[in-house]
Amino acid sequence: MRAERHGLERPVVVIFTGLPGTGKSTMADRTAVHLGAPAFSGDWLMGALQPAAGQLAHLDRDTHLRLYHSLLGSLLTRQLLLGQSAVLDCLVTPGVVEGWRSTATEHGADLRIIECVCSDVALHRSRVEGRVRGIPGWHEIDWAHVERMRAEFGVLGGEHLTLDAVVPMDRNFRRVCDHLRRQE
Repeated sequence: MRAERHGLERPVVVIFTGLPGTGKSTMADRTAVHLGAPAFSGDWLMGALQPAAGQLAHLDRDTHLRLYHSLLGSLLTRQLLLGQSAVLDCLVTPGVVEGWRSTATEHGADLRIIECVCSDVALHRSRVEGRVRGIPGWHEIDWAHVERMRAEFGVLGGEHLTLDAVVPMDRNFRRVCDHLRRQE
């Protein structure tokens, strides 16, 4: 079975990361449609676990994050076993990136990391405070949450494409498409 590649020679794993409110989910979804690949969102997966919220509430932060990334990693591996690309929408750490890079390499896929930022703090805050995502079982976030995430996840290192939410979405999307066409 050979999956349709949409102009790519082999499957690609595209990780969209960045703070909430920077456009990563929008860009991940748009990229997934473009590639004909699924977009796996950590927030949607965790929302689906709402029936187990009582048990999850007892998890410490590190265990919660391991669960979050493990769910995404399992879905990623399944897609790659099918020879298909996948788009991931989540915050990542260097360790998670390296694990998923190994998974991609093991299955003959390229890996692309795209960090979404918003260089205008006032715009970023208004984007966060003005949105309603409506993810079943998942909470809406506030600016204080974004600030906590900024402190927890810090700056992304390594090779990656950075998209700034102050740039028009269509222009950023063209940059994503150009980035995906570049073979490793």
